[in-house]
Amino acid sequence: MVVIRLSRGGAKKRPFYQVLVANKADARDGRFIECVGYYNPMATKEADKLNLKLERITHWVSQGAQPSDRVRYLVKQAQKAAVVVDAA
Repeated sequence: MVVIRLSRGGAKKRPFYQVLVANKADARDGRFIECVGYYNPMATKEADKLNLKLERITHWVSQGAQPSDRVRYLVKQAQKAAVVVDAA
């Protein structure tokens, strides 16, 4: 089964996450199929906090990939931000 999940990086107490498409059987920080963005919860600017390739995530979900709960939440946040940018 293919999943879309976070892979942790960064230093101690300074997390940085990559949003990856990976096989569910592979380790959290192991092999992956494609990197579709990143999430930096410690970023000071809102623009640098979340960067997702929404069209690639949509493609993988249409192929049957299952996003994790946190990734599903982040995608909703990115879609809201995209709507606000388009409206402005």
